[in-house]
Amino acid sequence: MAESTAPEEASSTTAVPQPASGNSVPDQATVAGAGPAPEPAAEPALPPLTPLEFRIYNRLAEQMDYFHEHFRQMYATLHTACATRRRPAGMSLRQFIDEGLRLARYLEMHHSIEETHLYPLLGRKMPEFRATATRPRPSGGVGGRNGGRGGGGRIKKEECELLRQHQIIHDGMDEMAEYLRQCKDKECELDLGVLKSKIDPWGEVLLKHLDQEVRDLGAEKMRKYFTLQEMKAIPM
Repeated sequence: MAESTAPEEASSTTAVPQPASGNSVPDQATVAGAGPAPEPAAEPALPPLTPLEFRIYNRLAEQMDYFHEHFRQMYATLHTACATRRRPAGMSLRQFIDEGLRLARYLEMHHSIEETHLYPLLGRKMPEFRATATRPRPSGGVGGRNGGRGGGGRIKKEECELLRQHQIIHDGMDEMAEYLRQCKDKECELDLGVLKSKIDPWGEVLLKHLDQEVRDLGAEKMRKYFTLQEMKAIPM
């Protein structure tokens, strides 16, 4: 009798390849065909500016810094007096109070011009100066809780950082100016400790703002948005 052999069982499915030894199983993103996110392309390097081109592009920064240096000096006079508890030599009490009120008044005028004329013009191309909504400016000038900017202004989330800094500065500056006005009218005596408490909340923001605005108006940034002819046409 011939020896019978059992036939080999035929496979009805295709063999599934196994990952090679030492290789990790592909993650879900790779299986789905989603490769690694491409890195953002670097901005192309701009050609060097000639000395004349640099002066044209840097004009706004230089002119702005000229005004800002006066504000820095006036603020330093107040801050140093508060820190040392002593007015500057040769400056009377009335002169010192007037210096603080002048700083508030000059900053109010300066920022009003910026928000009305310069920022809207630059904001057409530069997000650093852009605001998508207008903040109402209350009438009455600086120094009153209801008459200054702090009485009715409101911060919009859409506002650029420079405009938010304006609001912080003027909210605090209005309180300082109101206190100085009370001292000038002899409603109370000037206390440098009290004055310091009304300067500290916004002083660092002011100094940061004065520097940041000049940087944002610098030649290397302005050339990314404006032509030389456009720069010449921007009033300052």
